Amino acid sequence: MNIKKQDATILGVGAAACVACCAGPIMGFLVAIGIGSAAGFALFGTISLLIGALAVVLVIRRRRRAITCSNAPATVVLEMPTVRVHQ
Repeated sequence: MNIKKQDATILGVGAAACVACCAGPIMGFLVAIGIGSAAGFALFGTISLLIGALAVVLVIRRRRRAITCSNAPATVVLEMPTVRVHQ
């Protein structure tokens, strides 16, 4: 195959025109995906932090309430029994 310089120049100009025309929309699409990913990461990260903080608050309140509303019996002090021998 014999390709002349003029034919190669035409192909190069066509490739450059294609890059100039299509690069903007392709980069815009990739940037939009990146921004969407970052926004989703921030949104779901914030939601998970809020749910985690709520869970911690609920666990702490439940433990405090369990301590104050305990059904444990009061402490009873027992003495050693004495044995009486009848004579």
